[in-house]
Amino acid sequence: MWLAYLVANLVATYAFLLIAKVQINGGTSDCEVNAHGDLLAFWAPFLLLHLGGPDTITAFAREDNELWPRHLLNLLFQLGTACYVFYQSLPNNKLVVPTILVFIGGTIKYIERTLALYLASFSKFRGSLLSSVNAPLDNDAPNNESRDAGEQNKTDLDERVVIKEAFFCFTTFKGLLVELPISLRQMNKSREFFSGITAKDAFRVIEAELNFFYDVLYTKAAVVHCPIGYLFRATSVGSIFITFALFYVLNKHGFHEYDIRITYTLLLGAVGLESVALSMLFCSDRTVAKMKTSEKHCRSLFKGSIFIKCLHKFKSESSPFALHVLHARWSRSIFQYNLIDSRLKRWPKWIEKLLSLISLGQWVDDLKSGRGEKYRDELGELIFDQLKRKKSAAGDWEKLMEICVARGEWALAHTITRQDCQRLLPFVRDVEYDESLLLWHVATDLCYYTNADPHTEESRKDRENSKVLSDYMLHLMIKQPDMMSAVAEFGDIRFRCTCDEMDNVLSNFDGSKTNITKKNACKSLISVDPEAQLELKDKDTIRSVLSSARVLAARLQNIEKEKRWKIMSEVWVELLGYAAAHCRPSEHARQLSRGGELVTLVYLLMAQLGLYDISKKSKIPLKTKAGGLSVLICSDCTMSKVSFSTHSSCSISIVLIIRMF
Repeated sequence: MWLAYLVANLVATYAFLLIAKVQINGGTSDCEVNAHGDLLAFWAPFLLLHLGGPDTITAFAREDNELWPRHLLNLLFQLGTACYVFYQSLPNNKLVVPTILVFIGGTIKYIERTLALYLASFSKFRGSLLSSVNAPLDNDAPNNESRDAGEQNKTDLDERVVIKEAFFCFTTFKGLLVELPISLRQMNKSREFFSGITAKDAFRVIEAELNFFYDVLYTKAAVVHCPIGYLFRATSVGSIFITFALFYVLNKHGFHEYDIRITYTLLLGAVGLESVALSMLFCSDRTVAKMKTSEKHCRSLFKGSIFIKCLHKFKSESSPFALHVLHARWSRSIFQYNLIDSRLKRWPKWIEKLLSLISLGQWVDDLKSGRGEKYRDELGELIFDQLKRKKSAAGDWEKLMEICVARGEWALAHTITRQDCQRLLPFVRDVEYDESLLLWHVATDLCYYTNADPHTEESRKDRENSKVLSDYMLHLMIKQPDMMSAVAEFGDIRFRCTCDEMDNVLSNFDGSKTNITKKNACKSLISVDPEAQLELKDKDTIRSVLSSARVLAARLQNIEKEKRWKIMSEVWVELLGYAAAHCRPSEHARQLSRGGELVTLVYLLMAQLGLYDISKKSKIPLKTKAGGLSVLICSDCTMSKVSFSTHSSCSISIVLIIRMF
């Protein structure tokens, strides 16, 4: 797909030049030259039409949006080349009108693509939101979306309500992608809604919200879903259909049969693509959201509309098409990577050296050790319930900041006894984040493979959720380090040290290492005194965590089985939330083009519930002017305690911000 995306412009340029060359060389007779030249000129604007691309992809990656000037230059070059080809066919062109119509449609499509890239670029997207930078200070601003009272108390929200609420959240929280502050009033509205719905519905709303984010960054949605966009789309579609009709009734005497077939192929392809684009426009989530929002104002227009009824039926969960619509919003895959598996499944050393020489080591390792788990509703319930409990426990801003920066301490303090908490706290409080993640990852494996299944269904769910989150977090740290760069500075080095020690331990087993089962390896590793001396004191040294992880696993083994997995699952949710809140927003946005990540859903869910990490020092300056005085305000501060005082004589509002570092 990436190759096709990159070479599209090159292929079009080559085709344009080839057409121009054939026009110059001519044919064997005047009749053939004129007829063939007319068709060549007619074919040229079809290249513009297809270079405009489908509505569903304008950028393959986030960086493509920053290259919009290059696409603008390509547009001018391709348009100029097409005009030259058309000029070569004048003045006796029999297809002047159809060619001009395709020119109009193709130019509109290409302009739409270039404009979409421009609007999705970081500076433009951020600039379009800066007009509302004072929103966090204006807590009395009217709500820009009407929300259905009482809808959040339903146990199973209608799909139309899900889309509408997702669109509201998107318009409210889209500033998160460019690190802008969020209005306290809107955040409170969102928190109130999410606090009253189930975990399943909460994740449905977040998935639909991610779909809106994807549309803005990687599709033509921002261009098409506006009055001018609707006019452009009507003009483009109309020109293509009229062109097909004109060519169908045209007297084709003098045209070669083979050329006629090529022309019909181009026309049918264009008509088919435009029909699909038009149907996707009508059935898009944004269209449903706008209709749902305007329904109270235009009830008489919507009442009895066959189209609206069919569209709502299509979007409902009872529709056979709904499964595709719902599940296509993100990949619903949770990629897994396991430390012990990666060591047990190693290739012989000579093969590893060969793969490293040809730079295929990482790729083969991904194929061998990487895997994916499907997202389950039980995991969503675990995450959502803990986040809601955190929000309920946050009585003031200081408490909220303390909860936001927790990475296991809060879960331990609210789940187990004080004595057990003190025995486990050093493994989250006295170590760096990446070290804590590796400690709990190894300990989770040791407990998972050395204990029998829990007796209760809830404990079995906690056990499976702990395992899934453990392998997922290691996948993020090792395979997607950009998403963890803010919190796992030396994670890769510490992981390699742990792998080396693991290899040494496995090499001491009797027999070949290839015959060692993971269960046997874990049973051998966990046989350690739970009161053994910890090696967590020297923070200046990056070392293996295997020894400390064995102590952690042994201490977890001393806790009651049913409670043990509850502790571990909640610690993993907190580690996941910490990573989600501290990942750069640009990385969350970049992952949308790759199918989406669970950590991004958790990031948005935390923001909706008000667990936005206001302690992060992003230091995004927001400039406000008051009577000629410019004041720079940190975006983080605008969400914390701010007091206002007005000078009685000059009416200048002075924002007093007090921060303790």
